[in-house]
Amino acid sequence: MTEPLLDVRDATICYGAAVAVSGVSLDVRENEVVAILGANGAGKSTLLKAISGLIPLSGGIIRYAGKDLAKVPGYQRARDGIAHVPEGRRIFTTLSIRENLVMGAYSQPTTVVEARMKGAFTRFPILSERRDQTGGSLSGGEQQMLAIGRAIMSGPRLLLLDEPSLGLSPIAIDQVFEAIRKVRAEGVSMLLVEQNSTLALEVADRAYVLRTGKVVLSGNSGEIRSQDRLLHAYLGSPCEEDDQETGEEVASE
Repeated sequence: MTEPLLDVRDATICYGAAVAVSGVSLDVRENEVVAILGANGAGKSTLLKAISGLIPLSGGIIRYAGKDLAKVPGYQRARDGIAHVPEGRRIFTTLSIRENLVMGAYSQPTTVVEARMKGAFTRFPILSERRDQTGGSLSGGEQQMLAIGRAIMSGPRLLLLDEPSLGLSPIAIDQVFEAIRKVRAEGVSMLLVEQNSTLALEVADRAYVLRTGKVVLSGNSGEIRSQDRLLHAYLGSPCEEDDQETGEEVASE
């Protein structure tokens, strides 16, 4: 089997004395979508920030394309093909749609910018129609499409998506996930953090469930789609050993 594109081993992340992520291991392979599920405070967003270089690991190792990222700054990780769409979108609200997209390609040769811009407008027609409007004038769903389009402008091999459905209407959520499917069809690997487990498992090949900073369930999406297993992983049980046995069982199936 080929080496994973992303390989996280025993990752521990602390905020002062508080442990946000404890001994998490996961991997993402080329052309694969992997979901990270879990309730608020499970450590999902924290893990993505560590992968993209926004916060340091307290322990463990992250490898990308076979390279240890410990001493690689965030800007270099972006240049090497890791793109991060943060929770809350974080677009430049006073810049136009076109300017936002250009910002996503800041590290790319000028010769590819227009071609990628055309690709973004083909992928998201609504952005093409409003290319001269400011980002702040868009709806929440349109802003999420812009955030994804901006990330794709960098030509990533690995796309980190943090809660893309957060705060959106049902119609907007459907549009955003259709956009995610289009990006997937283009061969971009993804690590998707999402609380809407139903949608996430529809687009993901595999999934990991975090609870209080630890992986309690993992496996193929079809293996963990049953509500009893997901509820057990999200809510826990009086017997912590049962949690561990469930996670080990699914991971080995």
